[in-house]
Amino acid sequence: MAFQCQRDCYMQEFVTSVVACSPGEMKQEINGKKETVKGFNVKLQDTILFPEGGGQPDDHGLIGDVPVLRVTRQGAEAVHFVSSALEVGQEVQLKVDWERRFDHMQQHSGQHLITAIAESMFGYKTTSWELGRQRSTIELDTPSMKPAQMEALEVAVNEKIRAHVPVAVQVLSLDDPALEQVRSRGLPDDAAGPIRIIDIEGVDVNMCCGTHVSNLSHLQVIKLLGTEKGKKNKTNLLFLVGNRVLKYAEKSYSTERSLVSLLNNLGLLRDVAVLIAQNFKSNPERGNFFTLHKKEGDNEFMSIIANEIGTEETLVFLTVGEEKGPGLFLLAGPSGKVSELGPRVLEMLQGKGAGKNGRFQGKVNSMARRGEVETLIQEHCKNEQ
Repeated sequence: MAFQCQRDCYMQEFVTSVVACSPGEMKQEINGKKETVKGFNVKLQDTILFPEGGGQPDDHGLIGDVPVLRVTRQGAEAVHFVSSALEVGQEVQLKVDWERRFDHMQQHSGQHLITAIAESMFGYKTTSWELGRQRSTIELDTPSMKPAQMEALEVAVNEKIRAHVPVAVQVLSLDDPALEQVRSRGLPDDAAGPIRIIDIEGVDVNMCCGTHVSNLSHLQVIKLLGTEKGKKNKTNLLFLVGNRVLKYAEKSYSTERSLVSLLNNLGLLRDVAVLIAQNFKSNPERGNFFTLHKKEGDNEFMSIIANEIGTEETLVFLTVGEEKGPGLFLLAGPSGKVSELGPRVLEMLQGKGAGKNGRFQGKVNSMARRGEVETLIQEHCKNEQ
């Protein structure tokens, strides 16, 4: 039996009736843990909600205003798991989560296209595939795939998309001789009724129960992300299709802008560090001790200040981080003073660090006693005069 979702993959709403409703339960991941959820298993006269199968996850949607949490196949029937009971015989309206459905259609048809072209170009057969939440994977029967091959494959599949190649569905009986010419990895043990064939005109004829686009142009674009080493001398090819490529590009652009902003901020901090040091050096009344705390900054920021000031005769105490929280510190100056004061600073700020060659630096757990450290260093400088 073919469901309405298989006869018309683009149908988003459908009226049918409830055939059966019985108590049931399912495993659902809640806050990272799998828990058993109680509800009801509902069978309908027909459905536009695809049950998981063929490597494709199930659809989500509504029966009336009741959310469908999972759809599974039992022989020739689809079982919809819902949280509320439905009356047998009542007429109901189904509505599919179209964003999820169309995404699955794009990824699944894209997989068929990639699989067919990879085999025709390189002889690499597909042994399995997975439609993932973020990206999908095709397992190819080859120990490796060269970058040039992946590039050629990406060009070839996108050429087929631009050619607007039609995709048709055929339904054949189990004893039809034409099935011998169809690519397949085998039928489920409980398969029943006619066999559904997905025909990408001039490209591929494949046995499949999933939902597919009616034309390759609906895939929009395919992006091959790369390969990973698979099991038993095989290669996993990672890919995105359609709207996932657009989201990937948007995310990549956003990440790039964030990195540019970060680099600009780092450059600004370096400029600020130089100005701070120059301002201290230009002060005719400067002493032999300089101290500064800033919320923003890093070890490089502190090192620039210390280098610019010069620590042969000046003791420099710098900190970055939260006012009374964790952060970083640098004590720089004459080696003898730094060696003497460094461990005491570390103890007072509850930190970890080490020193050599006139520098003592590390991480601290609390800046709460920073004022006391400044006083300690100032007193030490006065006593040395």
